[in-house]
Amino acid sequence: LRNYWKIVGVLLAVLAGLSLSICFYTAIEMIYYKVDETGDINVKRSSSGRKHVLLMASTRTGSSFVGEFFNQHGETMFYLFEPLWHVERLLATAAEVNNSTALPGIYGDVLQALFLCDFSPLEKFISPSPQNHVTPDLFRRESSLALCEEPVCTPVLKDVFERDLKYFCGPLNLTLASESCLSKQHHAIKAVRVRQLDTLQPLVEDPHLNVAIIQLVRDPRAILVSRMVAFPSKYQTWKAWAQDGQVPENDEEVKRLKGNCDQVMTSAELGLSKPQWLKGRYMLVRYEDIARYPMQKAEEMYKFAGIPFSSRAREWILRNTQTTEEASGIYSTQKNSSEQAEKWRTSIPFTLVQVVQKVCGPAMKLFGYRFVDDEKTLSNKSTSLLEDKQFS
Repeated sequence: LRNYWKIVGVLLAVLAGLSLSICFYTAIEMIYYKVDETGDINVKRSSSGRKHVLLMASTRTGSSFVGEFFNQHGETMFYLFEPLWHVERLLATAAEVNNSTALPGIYGDVLQALFLCDFSPLEKFISPSPQNHVTPDLFRRESSLALCEEPVCTPVLKDVFERDLKYFCGPLNLTLASESCLSKQHHAIKAVRVRQLDTLQPLVEDPHLNVAIIQLVRDPRAILVSRMVAFPSKYQTWKAWAQDGQVPENDEEVKRLKGNCDQVMTSAELGLSKPQWLKGRYMLVRYEDIARYPMQKAEEMYKFAGIPFSSRAREWILRNTQTTEEASGIYSTQKNSSEQAEKWRTSIPFTLVQVVQKVCGPAMKLFGYRFVDDEKTLSNKSTSLLEDKQFS
């Protein structure tokens, strides 16, 4: 019971701190609203020309790879890799107490602050707590070029492998990170923890921001295979089912898979329905299309976001979409992209495919993923499982 109230206390304290920050933003926002003669509220958005891109995805959809399209843009881009990891980590237990209802709102508040280059709400979730706004513990700091360049970081060695950069940068000064963010023309954040598009409406409608949301989806059969490899301890049950060929359809793991597919589909249906608040601000992209046509899709995403497609980003895509198997690890941003998209088809038993197709069928139909009826079709890569489909 003592732990229960301790958890509740942490959650209430965090919410109290966040509400102060958000109230401050809300007071400023009132200046930007204007009521026209029809009584409708018009939003005067920031005229700074700054763009804010949110790459919304779920785990193992290729989001780290696609996020690099923006991270590699160049000196005018400030990119953050999964800052909400800290929020989820601290509040995971508290969210169970609170039935997870507060978590989506907190995610939105933290994203709003980060897009405004304010790291103070995020600091509340970093553990151990930053001292004088300095921390050595920002999750995957090395995956953000903007946090690994001067003056935020002065590496001892140049051209260090990405994952080792943090050891040469030293602790991160979040004040310097904020200053760097403010100096950049465009901001992008990758987030796999935002699962409900409708919770982002306040973020999209913030007059200080110019938000473009790109929702990345992937064949749920491929996602399951990738998660079984990347998170083996969490997917022991699925591995056992793969061995014995029996899958109880009412098992909690199967229900969780269905829930994940339904959440992704619900968000996509909302985005594609083009409500007023999302018009011109939502784009749906399939990972498989990016894998087949990386340059074309990158150009489309940049155009949608209203950001020039830099030569540096083009060069990175050329270098990193054709690579060796040795360099293409499960967390690597280097992919032989066209082969990667089809690799799962020889790594999953047909029994599991049937389960995914049954519980994720509606989502697969929406996104244009073809069903397979037998093992031969599954493993025959000359048979495409992707419908030609445009999402507009």
